Amino acid sequence: IKSSIIIDITANKSIEMFKYVLLVAFIAYASAAAVSSSDDAHAEVSLQKSEVRVNGFDTELETSNSIHVVQHGDEKGNINGEYGWISPEGEHVIINYVADESGYHPKSELLPTAPPVPEAIVKALEYIASHPSKEGVQKN
Repeated sequence: IKSSIIIDITANKSIEMFKYVLLVAFIAYASAAAVSSSDDAHAEVSLQKSEVRVNGFDTELETSNSIHVVQHGDEKGNINGEYGWISPEGEHVIINYVADESGYHPKSELLPTAPPVPEAIVKALEYIASHPSKEGVQKN
């Protein structure tokens, strides 16, 4: 009788442990499924418009993961537009741009900018501009 009680207790502990492991596995699976379903790879196009005219075009695109693109083009090949998304930190990223004969010109608060030119350099450039070199002077 004693051995059958020990077997029953051991079996109950095994069943309880199995239930616990099964519960933890289910929670892990559910968490992983929730993370992967919000993945950018599974985003869907929620809006897509395109209009092509003789004098230019307009396009618009939005996706389910908050990516958006808007473009306007003219007959000269100039394009104005913006695109944006939400960063992993939750910040709205928006970049406006112009693409024309002189290149691509993005503008955004998030893009780095060059530091100001130091005052000493500005003064040196002004001095050089106001004192042109003399013709015929040879340097050794």
